[in-house]
Amino acid sequence: MRALARFAEPAYALLRMMSGLLFAFHGAQKVFGFLADFRPPAGSQLWIGGVIELAGGLALLVGFRTREAAFLCSGTMAIAYAQFHWKFAWGARFWPALNQGELAVVYCFLFLFIACRGAGRWSLDKAE
Repeated sequence: MRALARFAEPAYALLRMMSGLLFAFHGAQKVFGFLADFRPPAGSQLWIGGVIELAGGLALLVGFRTREAAFLCSGTMAIAYAQFHWKFAWGARFWPALNQGELAVVYCFLFLFIACRGAGRWSLDKAE
């Protein structure tokens, strides 16, 4: 397993880039209705979340202001989980497997890790 350690930095960069790309795609669905059945009204809370997903995801993809973008995206996903998945209902609704909130929780903690770790290689924030 030691042989894999030499790939840690490139793997982290790919993790940041791919999670940013996928997150930006979710934003494009909300903002532009791209490959989506539903497009929230412009200016609504869901639409603003989509703007954060799109802009934050693209910032993570290229590694621009990575810590700030990741922190904002992490908070957005924490709010998304609490408000739209958990809905502050105790009991079974709390659990991500039952309220379809697993992706929001994973994104929340992934982006929190990226905010703490920084951009890494292959980024516009190379100086970190």
